[in-house]
Amino acid sequence: MTESQPCPDRPLPAAASAGHPRPQLVRSGWSDLTGTWGFAPDDGDVGLREQWFSPGQLAEEAFSLTIVVPYPPESAASGIGETDFHPIVWYRTTLDPLPATAEGSRQILHFGAVDYRAQVWLAGRYLGEHRGGSTPFCFDVTDVLDTNAAAAVLVVRVEDDPLDLAQPRGKQDWRPRPHGIWYHRTTGIWQTVWLESVPALHLRTLDWNPDIHAGTVTLSLELSERPKAPVTVEVRLQFGDELLAKVSFGQSEPRSSTVITLPPQANSLEREGLEGEGLLWSPEHPRLIDAEVRIAGPESVDVVASYFGLRSVGWSDGHFLLNDQPYYLRAVLEQGYWPRTHLAAPDGEALRREVELIKELGFNAARVHQKVEDPHFLYWADRLGLLVWAECPSTYEFSAVAVERTAREWVEVIRRDRSHPCVVTWVPVNESWGVQQIAHDPAQLDYVRALYHLTKALDPTRPVVSNDGWEHADSDIISIHDYGMTHHELAANYGDETSIMRLLSGIGPLGRRMQLLDHQYHGQPIVVSEFGGIGFNTSPDHSTWGYGTAATVADFEDALRQMFTAIQTSPVLAGFCYTQLTDTLKEVNGLTDADRKPKLPPDVIRSIVRGEGVDTSGHQRPKRPPEVPNAPSETVPPTTPADPTTTEP
Repeated sequence: MTESQPCPDRPLPAAASAGHPRPQLVRSGWSDLTGTWGFAPDDGDVGLREQWFSPGQLAEEAFSLTIVVPYPPESAASGIGETDFHPIVWYRTTLDPLPATAEGSRQILHFGAVDYRAQVWLAGRYLGEHRGGSTPFCFDVTDVLDTNAAAAVLVVRVEDDPLDLAQPRGKQDWRPRPHGIWYHRTTGIWQTVWLESVPALHLRTLDWNPDIHAGTVTLSLELSERPKAPVTVEVRLQFGDELLAKVSFGQSEPRSSTVITLPPQANSLEREGLEGEGLLWSPEHPRLIDAEVRIAGPESVDVVASYFGLRSVGWSDGHFLLNDQPYYLRAVLEQGYWPRTHLAAPDGEALRREVELIKELGFNAARVHQKVEDPHFLYWADRLGLLVWAECPSTYEFSAVAVERTAREWVEVIRRDRSHPCVVTWVPVNESWGVQQIAHDPAQLDYVRALYHLTKALDPTRPVVSNDGWEHADSDIISIHDYGMTHHELAANYGDETSIMRLLSGIGPLGRRMQLLDHQYHGQPIVVSEFGGIGFNTSPDHSTWGYGTAATVADFEDALRQMFTAIQTSPVLAGFCYTQLTDTLKEVNGLTDADRKPKLPPDVIRSIVRGEGVDTSGHQRPKRPPEVPNAPSETVPPTTPADPTTTEP
């Protein structure tokens, strides 16, 4: 068990948030509960009847195995390494209360992510449950701990049915063994479990919403309860040693928002000692503004450290915009899967190295695919400078249950991550997964449109891709998946405006209609958000899968150059996303192997990704929305795709 360092009187620099499980809301009193726990599969579903949640000796005997939390039991790092179906599993450990930080302080038990339905007991008392495999939840355990003189027994029961196709799951396989492009399941606890000491009245959530045009940032706060008497909120913003703003205001409601004005020079080109535009955040200049928020009431004081980035994202005239300037996206598909830990990262340092690797290879963005990534990844993307497309894990069926589960969890994802400057695009649906009949089922089309508008209602500051790859409904970016294997195939689709407009008005490269609504295209950026996928196996000891293959290092480099050049020389595209960063199980189409070793020298990959020696002047040319014919009517039946990623299980 480890404890973080206390917050100083001045705001913590963003660098000090690196080890905290919630990097944008940091307090001094917390402890990490991960490590060795008791573990018990419950294939017969007898644990509830036999009361495995009780603190007694008989219940303890059911936990004959141990597991290293937070690694899923399917993974080798967990110490279990069992990949068969275990739809119900139990965890058990003891929980020591933290020292009280103040009179009347509360103890909050946090779970970063548990896949899928978690039920929690402490000292035999039922705390509650959470449904959703990717988002955090917590319980106030103060009263339970106060009534136990010694450490209390913490028990977690998890249901994760591999055959429940209405459960948001991404690329976790529904078969006993991974096949094709699907991966081992990640059952149960897979992110940090931690205990936090907070004042009785404390800050529950905070959100930062910068406005670079007005030179302001809006801070939205939610307190743990309605204050019995008005409290004072003090906010201090700082960049390095420079104080940017200090404000104070009263609050008597549980929720409030305030607009903080930054110094006029914050967006200035003339800021001393800084290249670029003042304090603006970008991959090239990932400047973070440190914040301290203090809630002071008659009976308690709560102090938290946070940070944000001053930046804007949007689109205009065919360009993706970052800080009101055209910005060409060089993205890579990030599956976020690890050989020994699966969807869980080995540790926070591995996530830092992942971001550094992506940047070292020449990319300025990552499309996190079919996974809600660990907050530590977003922290390092914030701090080191990497744009992120955030994507919702898909269900595999369309039903009322799937709609309800996805919408609820997606709201939680946006709430968790909307203050991260690195997150620049939301992607609620990928390749019509879970809505395979969207082209002629009005209910499925309405669902995808509703997710788009729900996302815009929760966060109007970022572009939203309604259905990444094809069959777009409402969408701020028109994204295309194209696995043409030669320069000629790709150049034929993107070499000029006429070609790409013809593609957008008809059937796309992988056999699906590109657009489902009339008059849909009105100048949105066009991004090839999946291409490449060259299979090059550097460890030929298992069966493999790829869109195409390369036999030698020379063949691999040549194929990469052909594909990237075809995309980079397009005068119409606003960016690309290469498939993919790493090999993953049978997928050997990574730029690195599964252990993150590049298949070509990093400087060679970087020169290809950046288009060194390629005429890319068209990227920054002013664009006007090209004319595009109306999309076909919604009565046209879809073409069944041949690509395995589009096959519904």
